[in-house]
Amino acid sequence: MCGIVGYVGARPALGIIVDGLRRLEYRGYDSAGVAVLGKETGASPEEGLDLITVKRAGKLGNLEQELAAQAPESAINTGTTGIGHTRWATHGSPTDRNAHPHRSRSGRLAIIHNGIIENFATLRAELEAAGVEFLSETDTECAAHLLEQELAGVRAEVAAGTAPAAVADSRAEQLAEAMRRVCRRLEGAFTLLAVDADTPDAVVGARRNSPLVVGQAEGENFLASDVSAFIAHTREAIELGQDQVVLITPHAVQISNFDGTPAEGKQFHIDWDAAAAEKGGFDYFMLKEIAEQPRAVADTLRGRLSPTGELMMDETRLTEAELRSVDKVFIVACGTAYHAGLVAKYAIEHWTRLPCEVELASEFRYRDPVLDSSTLVVAISQSGETMDTLMALRHAKTQKARVLAICNTHGSSIPRESDAVLYTHAGPEIAVASTKAFLTQLVACYLVGLYLAQARGVKFADEVRAVLDQLQQMPGAVDQVLETMDAVRALARDLASSRSVLFIGRHVGYPVALEGALKLKELAYMHAEGFAAGELKHGPIALIEQGTPVVCIVPSPVGKDSLHDKVVSNIQEVRARGARTIVIAEVGDTSVRPYADHLIEVPATPTLLAPLVTTVPLQVLACEIATARGHDVDQPRNLAKSVTVE
Repeated sequence: MCGIVGYVGARPALGIIVDGLRRLEYRGYDSAGVAVLGKETGASPEEGLDLITVKRAGKLGNLEQELAAQAPESAINTGTTGIGHTRWATHGSPTDRNAHPHRSRSGRLAIIHNGIIENFATLRAELEAAGVEFLSETDTECAAHLLEQELAGVRAEVAAGTAPAAVADSRAEQLAEAMRRVCRRLEGAFTLLAVDADTPDAVVGARRNSPLVVGQAEGENFLASDVSAFIAHTREAIELGQDQVVLITPHAVQISNFDGTPAEGKQFHIDWDAAAAEKGGFDYFMLKEIAEQPRAVADTLRGRLSPTGELMMDETRLTEAELRSVDKVFIVACGTAYHAGLVAKYAIEHWTRLPCEVELASEFRYRDPVLDSSTLVVAISQSGETMDTLMALRHAKTQKARVLAICNTHGSSIPRESDAVLYTHAGPEIAVASTKAFLTQLVACYLVGLYLAQARGVKFADEVRAVLDQLQQMPGAVDQVLETMDAVRALARDLASSRSVLFIGRHVGYPVALEGALKLKELAYMHAEGFAAGELKHGPIALIEQGTPVVCIVPSPVGKDSLHDKVVSNIQEVRARGARTIVIAEVGDTSVRPYADHLIEVPATPTLLAPLVTTVPLQVLACEIATARGHDVDQPRNLAKSVTVE
């Protein structure tokens, strides 16, 4: 949640910051704001810098409209140091007053924040008792006032000659020291960025359980929640570690731990470009990302075999002996990633013969699960910053379990804290509702299942190779599905006035039904439910009224123990009670035609891999229904990417 950008250099900061916020608006669009250090025209050199803030509720466009009214020669347009924020509201409603940046009591310092300060109530009471008047309902404002207090304390120590030697001669270092002291008092998850009018050419940042990366360039440096914010300017970045403070000036990046000890970040090169984060001619990012799925699946599969024919992770700190000792697998995830985990359970248990449990990350650690060193926990997260999943991971680590991460974002917290990592290589996913991330998570889960089977000796190399060959055919299959979606779009426009839509499936079709319902809820704000088709008669069939749309995911009629006929019976059950049936079935499955009011055909695939093709029509359906209902597909209400609220 919340997008943050910081810049210091020789160029006007405002345009760079606003451009960065535009790329980060997927992280929250309840409000947006900027703070710039600059000097008004005609001011004398002795007058120092001014701190100019502008912030507005609503989407970034509201802020841009306000900024457009500023005179070109004004300090906000000419200043070369600044920070910016796009908000997903947690503490306080989405209003101008609660928008970031928040100023300190003097008005000389501004701060922005991503995350939750859990002890804010105690801190606020302390500050109010000291005479501080709060102007917002946010937890962030506490940090602004605390930072000003600590900065005053550091400068008093400098004047008295009792300050640490490292800060004695540098106002920028004094700001960093004040930030370290503040962070030691804060509890929860947070990324903070701050500028001070009395500290020119410096932005200070801090992170705990929330993303922050540094962008490095000649004569300028950047801070952001995500590399997409500064990728138009540099591809050289630094990944910050946990509980670290970073100070950027035009020519330096200095990193320290919260206790003041020097630290280093992990440098990396960004291998995708700014065009990857643009719409590419599509009306919505989501449409672009749906269309990118064949490439994303292919990229996730690319380079997975070693020269000796063994499957490879992107990173692993697990030995063969540790993998062979695994006797149980837990998958923890949230939302769409949880649905990928439900599919993974079928594959992992089938290929490895290990018991596999799938749990919502938000519930995992609170029920005291039984874990030990022979348990493998698979944590799935697109962003790598999903707080519920991160905390589940940490709980697992305290119980000595091994953790394997499936993630799309390099350098994020979840991969960094895991014992092994498999990156999905989907590229940036800007739309809030996940599409290509889901398909690549499915592929990654299949690879994890094969990897475990290989390591444990359950599958021979040729068997693994056979499944990989099947997976290699899937980008083409997904592409085939995408070429036939015009009829689905027409159907979606017809369904846009429906009150509710139900989804049913069995085996791997059941998680697909859940994902289809979630997409419709996220995008179209319609009542939508996914059910295991066999459960209809145990209650859910009562929801069927005349004309109720029911989407039915039909398994292949081919294969051992096929559930095909049972699902056909389920379709007949709902149709007999007036349902309007929308059937997703394999090409050539003529047996479903008599019971389908609308038939959507997908290529034949092996049973376990079917979600890679059956999910795609449901993505298109939800997207088109939302469009027909007049909703913003990329930025659905009340939602944002990478939410760090636990």
